[in-house]
Amino acid sequence: MFDNKVVLTGVKPTGTPHLGNYLGAIKPAIELGKKVDKHYMFIADYHAINAEKDPLVLNQKLKEIACVYLAFGLDSNHSIFYRQSDIPEIHEITTILYAYTPKGFMNKAHAYKAAVDKNREIGKPDDDGINMGLYTYPTLMATDILAFNSDIVPVGKDQVQHVEIARDIAGAINAHYNKELLHLPTYHLAENVAVVPGIDGRKMSKSYGNVIPLFEDDKAIKKAIFSIKTDSRPMEEPKDPEGILVYEIYKSIATPEQLQEMGDGLRQGKLGYGHIKNMLLDAVINTVKDAREKYDYYMAHFDEVDAMLQQGATKARPVAIETLNRLKEAVFGR
Repeated sequence: MFDNKVVLTGVKPTGTPHLGNYLGAIKPAIELGKKVDKHYMFIADYHAINAEKDPLVLNQKLKEIACVYLAFGLDSNHSIFYRQSDIPEIHEITTILYAYTPKGFMNKAHAYKAAVDKNREIGKPDDDGINMGLYTYPTLMATDILAFNSDIVPVGKDQVQHVEIARDIAGAINAHYNKELLHLPTYHLAENVAVVPGIDGRKMSKSYGNVIPLFEDDKAIKKAIFSIKTDSRPMEEPKDPEGILVYEIYKSIATPEQLQEMGDGLRQGKLGYGHIKNMLLDAVINTVKDAREKYDYYMAHFDEVDAMLQQGATKARPVAIETLNRLKEAVFGR
Protein backbone atom coordinates (compact mmCIF):
# COMPACT_ATOMS: atom_id res chain seq x y z
CA MET A 1 0.00 0.00 0.00
CA PHE A 2 3.00 2.31 0.32
CA ASP A 3 4.26 2.01 -3.25
CA ASN A 4 4.83 5.45 -4.78
CA LYS A 5 3.21 7.10 -1.77
CA VAL A 6 4.32 10.12 0.24
CA VAL A 7 4.37 9.17 3.92
CA LEU A 8 4.66 11.72 6.72
CA THR A 9 5.52 11.08 10.37
CA GLY A 10 5.92 13.64 13.14
CA VAL A 11 7.17 13.50 16.70
CA LYS A 12 6.82 16.04 19.47
CA PRO A 13 9.95 16.62 21.59
CA THR A 14 8.79 15.65 25.07
CA GLY A 15 12.00 14.38 26.64
CA THR A 16 14.25 11.34 26.38
CA PRO A 17 12.10 8.42 25.16
CA HIS A 18 11.63 5.22 27.13
CA LEU A 19 11.18 1.60 26.08
CA GLY A 20 7.47 2.08 25.36
CA ASN A 21 8.16 5.04 23.06
CA TYR A 22 10.79 3.06 21.18
CA LEU A 23 8.64 -0.01 20.57
CA GLY A 24 5.38 1.84 19.98
CA ALA A 25 6.50 4.78 17.84
CA ILE A 26 10.22 5.14 17.11
CA LYS A 27 10.95 1.66 15.77
CA PRO A 28 7.82 1.50 13.55
CA ALA A 29 8.52 4.97 12.08
CA ILE A 30 12.12 4.12 11.25
CA GLU A 31 11.19 0.77 9.71
CA LEU A 32 8.45 2.40 7.64
CA GLY A 33 10.85 5.09 6.44
CA LYS A 34 13.07 2.40 4.97
CA LYS A 35 10.18 0.84 3.01
CA VAL A 36 8.68 3.87 1.28
CA ASP A 37 9.95 5.95 -1.62
CA LYS A 38 9.34 9.32 0.04
CA HIS A 39 9.24 9.77 3.80
CA TYR A 40 8.95 13.06 5.65
CA MET A 41 9.99 12.83 9.30
CA PHE A 42 9.65 16.05 11.29
CA ILE A 43 10.17 17.23 14.85
CA ALA A 44 7.08 19.17 15.93
CA ASP A 45 8.74 21.90 17.97
CA TYR A 46 5.96 24.46 17.34
CA HIS A 47 3.51 22.01 18.86
CA ALA A 48 5.81 21.55 21.83
CA ILE A 49 5.75 25.22 22.88
CA ASN A 50 2.09 24.90 23.82
CA ALA A 51 3.29 23.17 26.98
CA GLU A 52 7.01 23.97 27.29
CA LYS A 53 7.96 27.64 27.54
CA ASP A 54 11.57 27.35 28.73
CA PRO A 55 13.83 27.51 25.62
CA LEU A 56 16.67 25.70 27.35
CA VAL A 57 14.43 22.78 28.25
CA LEU A 58 12.76 22.81 24.85
CA ASN A 59 16.07 22.75 22.97
CA GLN A 60 17.37 19.95 25.16
CA LYS A 61 14.28 17.88 24.42
CA LEU A 62 14.62 18.61 20.71
CA LYS A 63 18.26 17.51 20.73
CA GLU A 64 17.37 14.33 22.57
CA ILE A 65 14.57 13.25 20.24
CA ALA A 66 16.61 14.01 17.11
CA CYS A 67 19.56 12.00 18.43
CA VAL A 68 17.32 9.12 19.49
CA TYR A 69 15.87 8.65 16.00
CA LEU A 70 19.29 8.81 14.39
CA ALA A 71 20.76 6.46 16.98
CA PHE A 72 18.14 3.83 16.21
CA GLY A 73 18.80 4.02 12.49
CA LEU A 74 16.82 6.81 10.84
CA ASP A 75 18.57 7.45 7.52
CA SER A 76 18.58 11.20 6.90
CA ASN A 77 19.79 10.56 3.35
CA HIS A 78 16.54 8.74 2.61
CA SER A 79 13.99 10.19 5.03
CA ILE A 80 13.53 13.97 4.84
CA PHE A 81 14.29 14.78 8.47
CA TYR A 82 13.58 18.35 9.57
CA ARG A 83 12.40 20.70 12.31
CA GLN A 84 8.91 22.09 11.89
CA SER A 85 10.18 25.57 12.85
CA ASP A 86 12.63 25.56 9.92
CA ILE A 87 9.72 25.69 7.43
CA PRO A 88 8.35 29.26 7.68
CA GLU A 89 5.67 28.56 5.08
CA ILE A 90 3.96 26.34 7.64
CA HIS A 91 2.43 29.36 9.34
CA GLU A 92 1.29 31.15 6.22
CA ILE A 93 -0.50 27.98 5.15
CA THR A 94 -1.98 27.59 8.63
CA THR A 95 -3.38 31.12 8.53
CA ILE A 96 -5.16 30.33 5.27
CA LEU A 97 -6.48 27.06 6.67
CA TYR A 98 -7.97 28.87 9.67
CA ALA A 99 -10.43 30.60 7.35
CA TYR A 100 -11.79 27.19 6.29
CA THR A 101 -11.66 25.42 9.66
CA PRO A 102 -14.97 25.24 11.54
CA LYS A 103 -14.62 26.23 15.18
CA GLY A 104 -16.54 23.09 16.03
CA PHE A 105 -13.58 21.01 14.90
CA MET A 106 -11.47 22.65 17.58
CA ASN A 107 -14.14 22.17 20.24
CA LYS A 108 -14.17 18.43 19.53
CA ALA A 109 -10.38 17.98 19.37
CA HIS A 110 -9.15 15.32 21.77
CA ALA A 111 -6.35 17.39 23.33
CA TYR A 112 -8.63 20.35 24.03
CA LYS A 113 -11.42 18.18 25.42
CA ALA A 114 -8.95 16.34 27.66
CA ALA A 115 -7.66 19.64 29.04
CA VAL A 116 -11.22 20.86 29.71
CA ASP A 117 -12.12 17.58 31.41
CA LYS A 118 -9.04 17.83 33.61
CA ASN A 119 -10.02 21.38 34.65
CA ARG A 120 -13.54 20.24 35.50
CA GLU A 121 -12.22 17.38 37.62
CA ILE A 122 -10.32 19.81 39.83
CA GLY A 123 -13.01 22.47 39.88
CA LYS A 124 -11.37 25.04 37.62
CA PRO A 125 -12.98 27.00 34.76
CA ASP A 126 -13.12 25.01 31.53
CA ASP A 127 -10.45 27.05 29.73
CA ASP A 128 -8.11 27.66 32.65
CA GLY A 129 -4.50 27.41 31.45
CA ILE A 130 -5.52 26.51 27.90
CA ASN A 131 -3.74 28.60 25.26
CA MET A 132 -4.71 29.15 21.64
CA GLY A 133 -1.82 26.94 20.52
CA LEU A 134 -3.45 23.96 22.20
CA TYR A 135 -6.94 24.95 21.04
CA THR A 136 -5.93 25.32 17.38
CA TYR A 137 -3.50 22.40 17.47
CA PRO A 138 -5.45 20.40 14.85
CA THR A 139 -5.20 23.15 12.22
CA LEU A 140 -1.43 23.39 12.56
CA MET A 141 -1.33 19.61 12.41
CA ALA A 142 -3.40 19.77 9.22
CA THR A 143 -0.78 22.07 7.71
CA ASP A 144 1.99 19.68 8.71
CA ILE A 145 0.21 17.02 6.68
CA LEU A 146 -1.17 19.01 3.75
CA ALA A 147 1.88 21.17 3.02
CA PHE A 148 3.80 18.16 1.71
CA ASN A 149 1.09 16.44 -0.35
CA SER A 150 1.07 13.54 2.08
CA ASP A 151 -0.70 10.38 0.96
CA ILE A 152 -0.43 8.43 4.20
CA VAL A 153 0.07 9.45 7.83
CA PRO A 154 0.80 6.55 10.19
CA VAL A 155 -0.92 7.22 13.52
CA GLY A 156 -2.16 5.62 16.69
CA LYS A 157 -5.91 5.35 17.31
CA ASP A 158 -5.90 8.55 19.37
CA GLN A 159 -4.50 10.55 16.44
CA VAL A 160 -6.83 9.43 13.68
CA GLN A 161 -8.89 12.56 14.32
CA HIS A 162 -6.00 14.80 13.22
CA VAL A 163 -5.84 13.18 9.80
CA GLU A 164 -9.61 13.29 9.43
CA ILE A 165 -9.65 17.02 10.25
CA ALA A 166 -6.85 17.66 7.75
CA ARG A 167 -8.80 15.78 5.12
CA ASP A 168 -12.01 17.68 5.88
CA ILE A 169 -10.26 21.06 5.68
CA ALA A 170 -8.57 20.13 2.40
CA GLY A 171 -11.86 18.87 1.00
CA ALA A 172 -13.65 22.11 1.92
CA ILE A 173 -10.97 24.24 0.23
CA ASN A 174 -10.91 22.07 -2.88
CA ALA A 175 -14.71 22.19 -3.13
CA HIS A 176 -14.85 25.96 -2.66
CA TYR A 177 -12.38 26.64 -5.47
CA ASN A 178 -13.46 23.65 -7.56
CA LYS A 179 -9.90 22.40 -7.98
CA GLU A 180 -7.48 20.12 -6.14
CA LEU A 181 -5.38 22.68 -4.31
CA LEU A 182 -4.63 20.26 -1.49
CA HIS A 183 -4.03 16.53 -1.67
CA LEU A 184 -6.41 14.48 0.49
CA PRO A 185 -4.45 12.33 2.96
CA THR A 186 -5.44 9.12 4.66
CA TYR A 187 -4.24 7.52 7.86
CA HIS A 188 -2.61 4.18 8.46
CA LEU A 189 -3.09 2.28 11.70
CA ALA A 190 -0.07 0.06 12.11
CA GLU A 191 -0.90 -3.50 13.09
CA ASN A 192 0.74 -5.25 16.02
CA VAL A 193 2.35 -2.07 17.35
CA ALA A 194 3.48 -2.78 20.88
CA VAL A 195 1.59 -1.16 23.75
CA VAL A 196 4.11 -1.74 26.49
CA PRO A 197 3.00 -1.93 30.12
CA GLY A 198 5.02 0.02 32.64
CA ILE A 199 6.62 -1.29 35.80
CA ASP A 200 3.35 -0.78 37.71
CA GLY A 201 1.11 -2.48 35.13
CA ARG A 202 -0.36 0.68 33.61
CA LYS A 203 0.64 1.82 30.13
CA MET A 204 4.30 2.87 30.20
CA SER A 205 4.34 6.67 30.43
CA LYS A 206 6.59 9.37 31.82
CA SER A 207 3.51 10.97 33.39
CA TYR A 208 3.01 7.82 35.48
CA GLY A 209 6.68 7.55 36.42
CA ASN A 210 6.62 3.87 35.48
CA VAL A 211 9.09 3.74 32.58
CA ILE A 212 12.12 1.66 31.68
CA PRO A 213 14.70 4.19 30.43
CA LEU A 214 16.65 3.63 27.23
CA PHE A 215 19.78 5.71 27.48
CA GLU A 216 20.56 5.90 31.16
CA ASP A 217 23.28 3.62 32.50
CA ASP A 218 22.77 -0.08 33.16
CA LYS A 219 22.31 0.58 36.87
CA ALA A 220 19.31 2.85 36.23
CA ILE A 221 17.76 0.34 33.81
CA LYS A 222 18.26 -2.45 36.36
CA LYS A 223 16.68 -0.36 39.11
CA ALA A 224 13.57 0.20 37.00
CA ILE A 225 13.25 -3.45 35.98
CA PHE A 226 13.76 -4.77 39.49
CA SER A 227 10.99 -2.42 40.66
CA ILE A 228 8.43 -4.28 38.53
CA LYS A 229 5.61 -5.56 40.69
CA THR A 230 5.59 -9.28 41.49
CA ASP A 231 3.91 -11.47 44.11
CA SER A 232 5.40 -13.65 46.83
CA ARG A 233 5.01 -17.06 45.20
CA PRO A 234 8.16 -19.21 45.43
CA MET A 235 10.15 -20.16 42.34
CA GLU A 236 9.12 -23.81 42.37
CA GLU A 237 5.40 -23.02 42.21
CA PRO A 238 4.20 -23.33 38.58
CA LYS A 239 2.89 -20.02 37.28
CA ASP A 240 0.84 -18.87 34.33
CA PRO A 241 3.20 -16.46 32.54
CA GLU A 242 0.28 -14.44 31.13
CA GLY A 243 -0.48 -13.13 34.59
CA ILE A 244 3.05 -11.93 35.30
CA LEU A 245 3.97 -8.32 34.48
CA VAL A 246 7.64 -9.06 33.75
CA TYR A 247 6.56 -11.56 31.11
CA GLU A 248 4.08 -9.08 29.61
CA ILE A 249 6.85 -6.51 29.17
CA TYR A 250 9.27 -9.16 27.90
CA LYS A 251 6.79 -10.03 25.13
CA SER A 252 7.42 -6.70 23.47
CA ILE A 253 11.18 -7.09 23.16
CA ALA A 254 12.12 -10.79 23.29
CA THR A 255 12.57 -13.17 20.38
CA PRO A 256 10.04 -16.02 20.12
CA GLU A 257 12.69 -18.40 21.42
CA GLN A 258 13.47 -16.21 24.42
CA LEU A 259 9.79 -15.80 25.21
CA GLN A 260 9.26 -19.55 25.00
CA GLU A 261 12.16 -20.12 27.38
CA MET A 262 10.75 -17.73 29.97
CA GLY A 263 7.22 -19.06 29.60
CA ASP A 264 8.28 -22.69 29.98
CA GLY A 265 10.47 -21.85 32.98
CA LEU A 266 7.58 -20.17 34.77
CA ARG A 267 5.08 -22.88 33.96
CA GLN A 268 7.49 -25.61 35.14
CA GLY A 269 8.58 -23.81 38.31
CA LYS A 270 12.18 -23.52 37.13
CA LEU A 271 12.46 -19.73 37.02
CA GLY A 272 11.91 -17.27 39.85
CA TYR A 273 11.11 -13.59 39.62
CA GLY A 274 14.75 -12.63 40.02
CA HIS A 275 15.67 -14.84 37.07
CA ILE A 276 13.07 -13.42 34.73
CA LYS A 277 13.89 -9.83 35.70
CA ASN A 278 17.51 -10.49 34.79
CA MET A 279 16.36 -11.97 31.47
CA LEU A 280 14.37 -8.80 30.77
CA LEU A 281 17.34 -6.66 31.81
CA ASP A 282 19.64 -8.50 29.37
CA ALA A 283 17.12 -8.10 26.55
CA VAL A 284 16.72 -4.35 27.12
CA ILE A 285 20.46 -3.71 27.38
CA ASN A 286 21.15 -5.75 24.24
CA THR A 287 18.46 -3.80 22.37
CA VAL A 288 19.83 -0.39 23.29
CA LYS A 289 23.56 -1.07 23.55
CA ASP A 290 24.63 0.02 20.07
CA ALA A 291 22.02 2.78 19.88
CA ARG A 292 23.15 4.17 23.23
CA GLU A 293 26.70 4.59 21.93
CA LYS A 294 25.41 6.37 18.82
CA TYR A 295 23.09 8.52 20.91
CA ASP A 296 25.97 9.64 23.13
CA TYR A 297 28.01 10.45 20.02
CA TYR A 298 25.26 12.52 18.40
CA MET A 299 24.53 14.39 21.63
CA ALA A 300 28.23 15.28 21.88
CA HIS A 301 28.37 16.27 18.19
CA PHE A 302 25.01 17.94 17.72
CA ASP A 303 26.42 20.21 15.03
CA GLU A 304 26.31 17.15 12.75
CA VAL A 305 22.68 16.51 13.68
CA ASP A 306 21.81 20.16 13.15
CA ALA A 307 23.33 19.99 9.68
CA MET A 308 21.13 16.96 8.88
CA LEU A 309 18.03 18.80 10.07
CA GLN A 310 18.89 21.87 8.01
CA GLN A 311 19.53 19.69 4.97
CA GLY A 312 16.11 18.11 5.51
CA ALA A 313 14.46 21.52 5.69
CA THR A 314 16.20 22.51 2.46
CA LYS A 315 14.62 19.47 0.77
CA ALA A 316 11.18 19.99 2.34
CA ARG A 317 10.71 23.74 1.88
CA PRO A 318 10.26 23.82 -1.91
CA VAL A 319 7.25 21.51 -1.59
CA ALA A 320 5.71 23.72 1.13
CA ILE A 321 6.37 26.80 -1.02
CA GLU A 322 4.56 25.21 -3.97
CA THR A 323 1.58 24.40 -1.73
CA LEU A 324 1.50 27.94 -0.35
CA ASN A 325 1.69 29.45 -3.83
CA ARG A 326 -1.21 27.31 -5.04
CA LEU A 327 -3.30 28.48 -2.13
CA LYS A 328 -2.37 32.16 -2.53
CA GLU A 329 -3.17 32.08 -6.21
CA ALA A 330 -6.62 30.70 -5.50
CA VAL A 331 -7.40 32.71 -2.37
CA PHE A 332 -6.05 36.08 -3.47
CA GLY A 333 -6.27 35.66 -7.22
CA ARG A 334 -2.54 36.08 -7.65
